[in-house]
Amino acid sequence: MTETADKLSRRDQILQALAQMLESNPGARITTASLAKAVGVSEAALYRHFPSKAKMFEGLISFIEEAVFSRVSRILQDFEYADQRCERTLTLVLTFAEKNPGMCRLLSGDALSGETERLRQRIQQFFERIEMQFKQILREAEMREGKVPLQTISAAANLLTAVLEGRIRQYVRTEFDTRPTQYWDEQWLLLQSLLLREKNLTSLSV
Repeated sequence: MTETADKLSRRDQILQALAQMLESNPGARITTASLAKAVGVSEAALYRHFPSKAKMFEGLISFIEEAVFSRVSRILQDFEYADQRCERTLTLVLTFAEKNPGMCRLLSGDALSGETERLRQRIQQFFERIEMQFKQILREAEMREGKVPLQTISAAANLLTAVLEGRIRQYVRTEFDTRPTQYWDEQWLLLQSLLLREKNLTSLSV
């Protein structure tokens, strides 16, 4: 959300201001009064575009979903091997998080304390969708490459998703000091070595 204000609709200006406030006020609760002041409009003007603050947060979550999953679709088109697809997807989310600190307060749930349960469910669904994507990639690895996870597909996909959540939460906890991509090259090499193996090497023991 880096377009200049003159190119943005009022709706997008409100969402951009909200994202910036989430970034510049870590731990603080956003009020519609402070948001209206940041946008330079009245609270009534805010409500002409969004009927509630929850709808504003939903607008940001929709932006996150579109930005991430549209790029994940491109990754699946452009890369053939499972480890490439996993690495590119992980790097995509970590890089997006790093470039959008305010959004991380939503993804971590930090900004949703006291907000409607629907918002927390949207964030849960976002990570569930990421985990499902990893499961699909790993399932296809057996058919496409003759490779299987060292553990179960569910366990491997859950681990990769937990890495994303952990790095994002750490970014928020350190007030955006510890970047999500810090040490990532080394960490991916470790994860990659533990992820897949040739199917004919799978143990035959029960």
